[in-house]
Amino acid sequence: MTDLILALDQGTTSSRSILFTEKAEIHAVASVPLECRFPESGWVEQDAEEIWETQRSTIRMVLDQAKISLSEVSAIGITNQRETSIAWNRDTGQALCPAINWQCRRTAGFCDILKEEGFDELIRNRTGLVTDPYFSGTKMHWILQNVPEATKLAQQGKLCFGTVDSWLIWKLSGGKTHVIEISNASRTMVFDIQKRCWDKEILSRFGIPLETLPEVVPSSGVIAEVDHSLFGGSIPIAGAAGDQQAALFGQGCFSPGMAKNTYGTGCFMISNTGSKQVRSQNGLLTTIGWQLGDEVTYALEGSVFIAGALVQWLRDGLEFFKDASETEAMALSVPDCGGVFVVPAFVGLGAPHWDPYARGLMIGLTRDTRRSHIVRASLEAIAFQSAEVLNSISQDTAESLNELRIDGGAAANQFLCQFQADLLGLDVKRPKILETTAMGAAFLAGLAVGIWSDLKTLSGLWCEEQTFRPSLDRDSAETKMQEWMRAVERSKGWIL
Repeated sequence: MTDLILALDQGTTSSRSILFTEKAEIHAVASVPLECRFPESGWVEQDAEEIWETQRSTIRMVLDQAKISLSEVSAIGITNQRETSIAWNRDTGQALCPAINWQCRRTAGFCDILKEEGFDELIRNRTGLVTDPYFSGTKMHWILQNVPEATKLAQQGKLCFGTVDSWLIWKLSGGKTHVIEISNASRTMVFDIQKRCWDKEILSRFGIPLETLPEVVPSSGVIAEVDHSLFGGSIPIAGAAGDQQAALFGQGCFSPGMAKNTYGTGCFMISNTGSKQVRSQNGLLTTIGWQLGDEVTYALEGSVFIAGALVQWLRDGLEFFKDASETEAMALSVPDCGGVFVVPAFVGLGAPHWDPYARGLMIGLTRDTRRSHIVRASLEAIAFQSAEVLNSISQDTAESLNELRIDGGAAANQFLCQFQADLLGLDVKRPKILETTAMGAAFLAGLAVGIWSDLKTLSGLWCEEQTFRPSLDRDSAETKMQEWMRAVERSKGWIL
């Protein structure tokens, strides 16, 4: 049996486990769906125990599929939906309330207060983030304000806060290890990305006790050991990263200026800026990509909240089609979108607008509008949002990208990929293996245990499947972008 790395990919809509070989080939994969709940307008929750149980199930499934025991695996790497916040009892290991999902807008009012105080400037300078409900810190504040048991346990020194990587590592280690990987820590809005420590001033303003937070660890290195009682074996957890940073790593974007875009539930574009922290003037986030040893790689990121979730809504909410794979043919069945634009601001707008009060709209509808026009406009909306982010990255870095590497479920859509290339005016490259998020987690763990020796070796494992070259003239692309921006402006501030 070749050396195997087990990557746990805990996402918004599913928990997955993938076994990778030393050649970065998929040996086995298992997936279990995961639900989101929407108890109030703009609120998004998940069951923390369900997150763990579904992930544990996929581990068992993938081992059974490969007909191996856990002890035959070299190490585990973890990648996870970021910003989603979980609180649990240190003694019992039980979650105190639903996990507050990264999409949740319930803390918009607290963010407004911070902005009115001018405290958002301090947050921006130290964390690299804008003051928005997206990030974990305001979710922790909300839990302490609204879950009495959390406040009680905090006073007793028995409260644990964490992101999904923290939660999984706690569970996998049998409650022995309370840590957070550094790229996940950089998304909490309470972590100083320059000093690389929790910021006591921000914590004080948010009312979050320092002792509730996990220890911050590098992205690659032995973090913990899997408790033997769980799967009949104990192996190291040797790597972790937030899903978008893991995808950047899995795409082999190791040099400054390289960028990737992931088309998942949301859309996330990240550009490697190396050892330099680039402070955005265009609504982007300065974040930590990963830490190898003592060396930290920084990145610029633009987060689009709704991408694949828009297609999911068309399927489940409006019942336009039975399977997402049908959207490509529907989009190509009409010559254009018929003047229709869809702005999927279901939970507000992310980068570069950062408007938690925006809401979704369709505009340009006429009696001639058909389902296919709306489907095409929806796929175009995903590309438009991504183009806004890439344009912002180019302005902040004063560099023009030569290519964009893409991944995620929607990257299988040929129409979307070609339209993205046309809007951007650059080559869009899709790898043979779209599971780059999980592959990034595997790479980080494999580096730690010696499966791979260095980044040069990992670069050689990335393989291109198809390149989409732009076919639209730049004037036409610019006209389309201007029309899109008109629609976006009409969605802003809707629920104020």
